[in-house]
Amino acid sequence: MGFWDKSLQIFKCLCDHGRQSVRRMAQQTGLSKSSVHRLQHALERRNDHPESWWWETEVGRQWLTRLVVATLYTFGLKRGVGMETMHEFFARLHLETQVGCSPTALRRGLQALETALLETAAGWEQEGCAHGEAREVIGAVDETFLERLLLVCMDLATGYLLLEEVADDRTYATWKALVEERLKDLGAGGLYMVSDRAQALIQLAEQGLECLSIPDFFHVVHDIVKSYSLAIGQRLRHARQALIQAQEALARRPGQCHTAQEASAVTALVEARHAEVVRWEEAHHTYRGH
Repeated sequence: MGFWDKSLQIFKCLCDHGRQSVRRMAQQTGLSKSSVHRLQHALERRNDHPESWWWETEVGRQWLTRLVVATLYTFGLKRGVGMETMHEFFARLHLETQVGCSPTALRRGLQALETALLETAAGWEQEGCAHGEAREVIGAVDETFLERLLLVCMDLATGYLLLEEVADDRTYATWKALVEERLKDLGAGGLYMVSDRAQALIQLAEQGLECLSIPDFFHVVHDIVKSYSLAIGQRLRHARQALIQAQEALARRPGQCHTAQEASAVTALVEARHAEVVRWEEAHHTYRGH
C-alpha cells in the first residue's frame, strides 16, 4: 500500500469517527501506530489552506493527478515551458504541500511521463499489429531543425507521429530507409504522401513508396486566410468609425435640429451605421469560426 493510499485511510477514519487516539486509529485502519502518527502529522502540515482538505479525498487526489499530468504534458512536452515557470504556477495554486512541484521534481515527472507515453504508444502498436489493424497511411513528411536535423513523418488521418528520427542528412536514401523500415514494422503501406516540393520527398513517394506525392498547400491557404482577414477587419473598423461619428453628430444635434424631420434623419443614420457594424461583426465571427 502506497503513501497516498494510507493517507486516504487516515483521512476517511477522521471524517467517519473524528479525532481519536493513535492506538484507536491504528486498530480501525490496520496500520501501525508509528504510521498513523506520521501520516496524521503530515496531513495536518498539508492542511494550511481552506481548500486543502479536498486534496485528501479520493476524488480530489485523482483530479490533482490529472492536473499535474495535463500541465506537464501540455506546457512541458508540447510547449517547452520551463520548470521554474510551472513550479510558480503550482505554487500559486497552493499545491506545494500536496505534490512535489520543485523544478527538480517536475523535471523527473516530465521524464517519467515521456517514458510512459513512448511505452504506451509501443504497446498500442503491438496490439494493433497483432489484431491485423494495419492500413494504408496518409503521410506528411518534413524535416525540422532543433539541436540537430530531425526527420518527421505523421499520419494525417489520425495525427499519429510515425517517425521522428535524428539524421545527418535529408537525402532520398535516408528518407527511404527510415520510412520504409517504419512502415514495415507497422505492416502498413503508403496511400499518398503530403510534402513540400523538395525533390527527395517527391522521390520518396513516387519511387520509394510507389504512391502519390501531394503538394503541401499550407502556405497557399495561409495567404488566402490572411487576405480575407484583412478585408473583413478593414470593413469592420470603418463601420465602427462611421458609427462613432454618427453618434457624435447625434449628440450635438438636440440644440441644432430645427425640425422633427432633421432629428429623424440623424437618428436613422445612427441606426444604419449600427446595423452595418452588427453585419460586419457577424461576418468576422463567422469567418473566425470557419
